[in-house]
Amino acid sequence: MAAGMGSRYGGLKQLDGVGPSGETIMDYSVFDAARAGFGKVVFVIGRAFEREFREKVLSKYEDRIPVEVVFQSVDALPQGFVPPAERVKPWGTGHAVLMAEAVIREPFAVINADDFYGRGGFEVLARFLAATDAPGQYCMVGYRVGNTLSESGSVSRGVCETDGEGFLVSVTERTEIRRQEGRGIIFRDEHNEYHTLAPNTPVSMNMWGFTPDYMEFSAGLFKRFLTEHGQEMKSEFYIPTVVNEALRSGTAKVKVLATDADWFGVTYAADRPGVVNRLRALVDAGAYPERLW
Repeated sequence: MAAGMGSRYGGLKQLDGVGPSGETIMDYSVFDAARAGFGKVVFVIGRAFEREFREKVLSKYEDRIPVEVVFQSVDALPQGFVPPAERVKPWGTGHAVLMAEAVIREPFAVINADDFYGRGGFEVLARFLAATDAPGQYCMVGYRVGNTLSESGSVSRGVCETDGEGFLVSVTERTEIRRQEGRGIIFRDEHNEYHTLAPNTPVSMNMWGFTPDYMEFSAGLFKRFLTEHGQEMKSEFYIPTVVNEALRSGTAKVKVLATDADWFGVTYAADRPGVVNRLRALVDAGAYPERLW
């Protein structure tokens, strides 16, 4: 998912060269996915930067892995629905995945373009999806919330509850998660009240694995969402909304996959130097070549 315009970062962070040879974080994700066994990449982008995206990103992958490009926009809605006239922001991560419905027919993974997930995350996803042989077998790679924060500001995360067998019970989108001196890690709920989170609380970093039936199920929920919230200026349709309803209705089970892979990202411009340094260290350690492509 690469359609976000990076408002907090101050630019198109998806196109920012942070690797030793100018690689973007997306380049590392594609590299890791390909060596884990994934056979195609679908980019969900905004049409406004299509030309730059094709020139700077897609040209690298020619003859290396098949690529599809689809577009997320505020007016990409089911028949019969029209967005508010003044709305400019698309409808969230759940909407972004639906943009790829026409080009996905196989089990698939979903990631954010501006997050570094590490080789291990893609490997556990690939193994799970390769063994999937029936609808409704979903998964997600879980990270500890304490390992996913930014020193530059608050973040949003999908906070997860699991059962004794490692299956997801629920995932709740939480906003303004940050460290506060004297309290530890806190977040703000829907009533504008602050609560604490244990550092090892599992969170979703939008690294999911789905079977193709996810698309039809999600499309039905999106229509319901638009009926109820489609005239709101800032309402968003999240992947966790779909997952929670799939769990509630018994449509799917979601296995939470463990990995010791590092996660880091560039939520804010001030995060960039740390990302550059961490990628340099991984290259120096032999985890990645000096030049990916």
